[in-house]
Amino acid sequence: MSNPSPLSNESIGPSGPESDRQHEQRLRRLVRSVKGPTQFLSFWVAIALPFVHLPLLAQGLGDPQITVTFLLLLAVNVCALYVGHGYGQ
Repeated sequence: MSNPSPLSNESIGPSGPESDRQHEQRLRRLVRSVKGPTQFLSFWVAIALPFVHLPLLAQGLGDPQITVTFLLLLAVNVCALYVGHGYGQ
């Protein structure tokens, strides 16, 4: 004979459609609350990064380290443009 466990399974929530719906609603709220600030920051990073490119270009891209830095900043700028393109619409 086995003894019943003294611990209950109340910590495990129901996995029905209602629980899934609540989880989706929480996820949507989280995405909405993060989307605005992320677009704002990405938009302004995309505006500011070209001013960082100018000194690198003025110095010249002969040094491999400067070239890699320039290309990395260019990639970050493209990503920021993509993420921030919907800001202010």
